[in-house]
Amino acid sequence: MFGPLEFRPLYQERVWGGRFFEQALGRDLPEGKTIGESWEIVDRPEAQSVVARGPLEGKSLRELVQAHPEAMVGAGWPAERPFPILVKWLDCQDRLSLQVHPPASVADELGGEPKTENWYVAGTNGDSALIVGLREGVTREQFQQGIADATLESLVHRFPVQAGDSILVESGRLHAIDAGNLILEIQQNSDTTYRVYDWGRVGLDGKPRQLHVEQSMRCIDFADFEPEPLRASAVAGESVLADCREFRIRRIAREADAPLVLGDPEAEAPAASLLHVVKGAVEVTWEGGRTTVLAGSNVLVAADGTYSGRAVSETVVLVTDRFSQP
Repeated sequence: MFGPLEFRPLYQERVWGGRFFEQALGRDLPEGKTIGESWEIVDRPEAQSVVARGPLEGKSLRELVQAHPEAMVGAGWPAERPFPILVKWLDCQDRLSLQVHPPASVADELGGEPKTENWYVAGTNGDSALIVGLREGVTREQFQQGIADATLESLVHRFPVQAGDSILVESGRLHAIDAGNLILEIQQNSDTTYRVYDWGRVGLDGKPRQLHVEQSMRCIDFADFEPEPLRASAVAGESVLADCREFRIRRIAREADAPLVLGDPEAEAPAASLLHVVKGAVEVTWEGGRTTVLAGSNVLVAADGTYSGRAVSETVVLVTDRFSQP
């Protein structure tokens, strides 16, 4: 058995980022850098998660999946297929660009990858918002004119959020994260983003960032009006935040010493899951080992093994599963 695997974060500079991971997650960030993203779990040619500690320390996620595909991910998983989920923390000190990810129907033609993602709002500055979808009745023609006139702000759906809110952003859904949000993003393993509008901003190099208006217009769902998030729940228990073709995400709140089921009790065969500790801490036990997973951590619970969990204190975790269909 592998035991739960925690990986070294891969920090990404972003013009809209900052240094909040130091305070919120207790991270040591690269000096002098504006960090917007921490890639927690990733298996891509340009970015590889590496095990942070334990007997597999230094091994990459690609090495592990290639050597033990079924034990790591699930029955029938091809060794050459990348791990299907990418997990990030986002420190949004400024508003992100207005963007879209390509649906599967046009992704190949555009040379990109489809990307459905879920945002879990882990923290806000008290006046935070998200932009998702269009205002009711906005047409494609009005949107196109809004790009030309720099008036898109009045055409998109912006709504306030608080810690614990969550929303599924499927491929084709127009979106942007507003300033003041700490977001846990759980997504398909993809890195294709088309910027349709960037609020007149320049990049870290002082130049306007590249836009992808033509590609964006082919991807945006112009019938997607005013979607609403799942609002935070303060009560102990379990709820489903997202259940789509690409993954399922459950939110589990537990009091101290309460048990946690880490796997999918309805699964027909053993399959991997991901544990994201948002608040508190979880003690994970498996055959031959025990470890405590702290708030801010994202760990891979491999398919090969039986694990049990216990909330060390008042705890909120997300569990991502049902992503391991070959």
